[in-house]
Amino acid sequence: MSPSGEGPDSGATARRASRFPGWWALLVQIALVAGAAVAYFAVRGLTQGALATARDNAGALVDLEQTLHVDWEAAAQTAILSHDVLVTLANWGYIFGHWPVVAATLVVLFVRMPDRYYLLRNALFASGAIGLVIFALLPVAPPRLGVLELVDTVTQRSDAYRALQPPGLINRYAAMPSLHFGWNLLVGVVIWRSTRSPALRAFVVVMIPAMAFAVVATANHYVLDVVVGGAVALVGLFIAQRLPSVIPTPDWARPPD
Repeated sequence: MSPSGEGPDSGATARRASRFPGWWALLVQIALVAGAAVAYFAVRGLTQGALATARDNAGALVDLEQTLHVDWEAAAQTAILSHDVLVTLANWGYIFGHWPVVAATLVVLFVRMPDRYYLLRNALFASGAIGLVIFALLPVAPPRLGVLELVDTVTQRSDAYRALQPPGLINRYAAMPSLHFGWNLLVGVVIWRSTRSPALRAFVVVMIPAMAFAVVATANHYVLDVVVGGAVALVGLFIAQRLPSVIPTPDWARPPD
């Protein structure tokens, strides 16, 4: 402990707290997000008419899950369907536990810990790029689109999702891999590495498996979507960790001394 009673990391923490990268860096981030959105819509345009192919691919995926004895989608939904509170919690987890959490984490890290923001951003972009290639080459219809006899709980019992993600903006055949889960996994890993707060770490421990369950129980993803989504996310994290050895890190994104 220092004479002031602060821990050895307090100086670095204080420096981090004042490390806002600046408005130009912020504008660049917004431009990058816009570019990623354009890429997403381009892939969406390629696959929007591929319902038959997406259902065929989904059927093959279900057959593989049955062979592996991991076809747990019906069991997951049955566990909640007769309990309105559980359905609501699963829906809220799927809706509010993803984009709001991802966005809030990015904003806080950009302002307080730019180096951690840079790592997470690059991991999201890298895994997202892999995901887009898979979406384009292997469109897969989610269980809720008549592939399995399951209820679309988000559409039937919630209005909030359509406000956050209007049907006209989503790729209906992007079930495999589940970046909904994979990106939450990335957020959780980076949060865990960036804090020693018991509350935040407890949040991570709960959030990751809760999202894995929510995406399956709400009939938006298959079990193997979650597995592959997690793997793609970790590959993205690996790429992001190695990126500084290939591309110089901007000054604003370098770790504090």
